[in-house]
Amino acid sequence: MIEAKATARYVRTSAQKAGLVLALIRGKDVNHALSTLKYTRKSIAADVAKVLRSAIANAQQKEGFSGDVDRLFVSHCFANQGPSQKRVRPAPMGRAFRVLKRTAHLTVQVAERPEKVVPVGDTAKPRGARKTTAAKKASTKKAKE
Repeated sequence: MIEAKATARYVRTSAQKAGLVLALIRGKDVNHALSTLKYTRKSIAADVAKVLRSAIANAQQKEGFSGDVDRLFVSHCFANQGPSQKRVRPAPMGRAFRVLKRTAHLTVQVAERPEKVVPVGDTAKPRGARKTTAAKKASTKKAKE
């Protein structure tokens, strides 16, 4: 299973705001995640989409990649807090207020979904499947005989 990740550091937003957008794409297929980010009305969505595209490109460069981008999904994504720039804003009566300009580190990890292997000719019912009414009647008739 191929895994690849990409990180954007020192992005000018808070980690909390970026985390809201990252929660929208966590666990989704990459194509569905990109379309979700395209229509998300948050300014950080463009930066997250850029990081996601980079992670997809990193996965394509890995040895052993199947070549099918449709099998990739967002396995992990998170935003860590970066350093804050401290600025001073003038306040009334000669005082000053501190302004924190926050940054964040965005990380997106994509992985390849494993292919489902279905044995040919396997008609067994899944475990825990309920019997139909006709099957119950047939089994009770056999038990009485």
